[in-house]
Amino acid sequence: MPLVSGAEVVLAAAKSGRGVGAFNVIQLEHATALIAGAEQVGAPVILQISENAVKYHGALKPIGVATLAAAAASTVPVVVHLDHAMDRDLVTEAVALGFTSVMYDASKLEYADNVAATIEVTQYCHDHGVFVEAEIGEVGGKDGVHAPGARTRPDEAQAFAEATGVDALAVAVGSSHAMTERTATLDFTLISQLRDHVSVPLVLHGSSGVADADLTRAVAAGMTKVNIATHLNNVFTGVVRDVLADNPKLVDTRKYLGPARDAVAAEVARLLGVLNAV
Repeated sequence: MPLVSGAEVVLAAAKSGRGVGAFNVIQLEHATALIAGAEQVGAPVILQISENAVKYHGALKPIGVATLAAAAASTVPVVVHLDHAMDRDLVTEAVALGFTSVMYDASKLEYADNVAATIEVTQYCHDHGVFVEAEIGEVGGKDGVHAPGARTRPDEAQAFAEATGVDALAVAVGSSHAMTERTATLDFTLISQLRDHVSVPLVLHGSSGVADADLTRAVAAGMTKVNIATHLNNVFTGVVRDVLADNPKLVDTRKYLGPARDAVAAEVARLLGVLNAV
């Protein structure tokens, strides 16, 4: 199945009240695991490559081209998404490579500058048929809009979405990046208020810290795209640790990366059910 646009997957899910799983790719094993999990349940999936992952690899093209190739061979709809890109040139490169969705993150700028920069990127991406996600930012804490105490005001979210013309909006409702325990407390009333005010799909970042039942409830309240990374890294790394502990002389990387990949695929399939993505 060919790659699909973010609009095709995210907008369709928003209209039907379903969630969409958006999972991060660091190595190729992640990409193939995420696709395998989605194929197990017949659900679309978003493969995300963050600016931090690009820095890890030293360039976007190697991991980007590999992920695009894996996505193109999938039997389910796959979106390849550039996540949290603050580098404008990186957005241009992703679009040129064939990414079908980007998140441009200008949230560290002052509001007016964020709006101006996001408008420019959105117009460029739309000219190339690419879906755009953004965020308002600025509510406190070094994690900005995704700090645990941060909250997005519905009126501000509406104004930002309308001013920039973005296709999806990341909002702050109680989750936070890089949580290793699933103890985040979401504000479901706020999610519903945001859904009523904002005409584009809402995005939940930092979802690794959210329990299953609350993820399901968040989708029911109005959240569409749900980003999960750290939780799946925990699954992957846990299996690697277990295999190496049981086989201390093991040196063939396939013997421990393979089981880790399979475990992530199984967890992705389960999470897509939790998100009502099927």
